[in-house]
Amino acid sequence: MKLNTNRIAVFGLMGALLYVARQAMSALPNIHLTGVFIVVLTVVYRRQALYPLYTFILMEGLFGGFNTWWLPYLYIWTVLWGAVMLLPKNMKPQTAAVVYALVCACHGFLYGVLYAPAQALIFGLSWEGMLAWIASGFTFDLIHGFSNLVCGVMIMPLVRVVQRMDRAIQ
Repeated sequence: MKLNTNRIAVFGLMGALLYVARQAMSALPNIHLTGVFIVVLTVVYRRQALYPLYTFILMEGLFGGFNTWWLPYLYIWTVLWGAVMLLPKNMKPQTAAVVYALVCACHGFLYGVLYAPAQALIFGLSWEGMLAWIASGFTFDLIHGFSNLVCGVMIMPLVRVVQRMDRAIQ
């Protein structure tokens, strides 16, 4: 896929959509469409999905403050992108719908585990302290994972919409 002016504009808008969608759902703890959108963008744009992904991460820092909470964002969402990149591209649509939703859910369930090493380094936590930090957020990770699974049913319909949109702007 060629990176052209239209696609650059779309990537900027997609990054902003990720940010706005997350803010719109911020009253609900760990329930958002960020994982769904990252999976969709990765399925459609592959490596180029990193452009809207890091636009989103930059916006989170700009509007939320570049603080210690933001540093893990530099890799946490990229883990989801990488997991999707490792999946076969030519799955049957029915299989893909289930697999993508499950990957999105797993990322939600593991969010605290992925976040913990940065917190341990930043705050000087011991191994036991890091495990306690993970355990204290376990309930939120359950909510995150199950909400990602439920929201994951939208992945394949959104993939088709984004593919059609991409063909139309080329």
